[in-house]
Amino acid sequence: FFQELDLQSQLSPFSDIDAMANAREQLAKATKIVADTGDLDSIRDLKPEDATTNPSLILAAVSNPKFADLVDEAIKSAKGDNLDDKVADATDRLAVAFGSEISKLVPGYVSTEVDARLSFDVAGTIAKANKILALYAEKGVPKERILIKIASTWEGIQAARKLEAEGVKCNMTLLFNFYQAVAAADAKATLISPFVGRILDWYKAKEKKDYSHDEDPGVLSVRKIFDYYKRHGHQTIVMGASFRSVGEVLALCGCDRLTISPALLQEMAALTDDVPLKLDSEAAKAKDIPAVTVTENVFRWEMNEDAMATEKLAEGIRKFAADLNKLEGIVKAKMSA
Repeated sequence: FFQELDLQSQLSPFSDIDAMANAREQLAKATKIVADTGDLDSIRDLKPEDATTNPSLILAAVSNPKFADLVDEAIKSAKGDNLDDKVADATDRLAVAFGSEISKLVPGYVSTEVDARLSFDVAGTIAKANKILALYAEKGVPKERILIKIASTWEGIQAARKLEAEGVKCNMTLLFNFYQAVAAADAKATLISPFVGRILDWYKAKEKKDYSHDEDPGVLSVRKIFDYYKRHGHQTIVMGASFRSVGEVLALCGCDRLTISPALLQEMAALTDDVPLKLDSEAAKAKDIPAVTVTENVFRWEMNEDAMATEKLAEGIRKFAADLNKLEGIVKAKMSA
């Protein structure tokens, strides 16, 4: 699964690791591994550092009968003046219920997503974030354990700026563009989630070609962001997301965090190939990378000029919103039964 590597990247940082260490174990020496799933059994088995969820993952988990008790409890606890309000409240409680259970299984962060339909609403995003944290507090989960996931629109980033100033940690998701990343770091977001695989999907469809892992546009995008952050001292965590293959994951060995599906984590555990370090924070600090200023005008223009980022951001918001609508439909049907 590795493509041809340049000479520098052939030098593995893992000389102290047993020769039989699998690829996942080697990766974990350089990168914090995060489980990209809402399935509690998978998280229990994989024992990741952190876990991320989104409406699509929660929707998949809710459809599994083994989580019926969590669903029933969220519905029973729902509050509101009418059915629609109760459905919205139950859906929030459901996301928090899964997140609370996940928090018992991982030592680090649990990411919970704000309603994607609020992606262009600063005040609405802030209000929803505070509600999510209040629901976590009811379950005894402190806000320091929670990352509020917000789409990386201009409005989403400004909501994160205000939330971070109030001590609320944010995970900027649906990030496809360098200028989104710079704006998120300027807002002092705790973490960003660049979507590696979705970037690759777009370029493969557009250019009608395949890419080696070291040519993968999604991989190159994360490497560029990582180097910029380290060069300019940004504390925002870079967490690559949305992977299509093990090779794509390992091409980002050394990234701060990577959120990876259970299937790819299991695949890596079966591999014993050498895993070279591909991202090096110390090396990045020595690179000649000029600082960039991202105002709202610059942000909107650079997004306009980047067809991939514009299309994938809009598509991602629509998909999360659609899955949230489906989730609410399931909840509504159960409430009405």
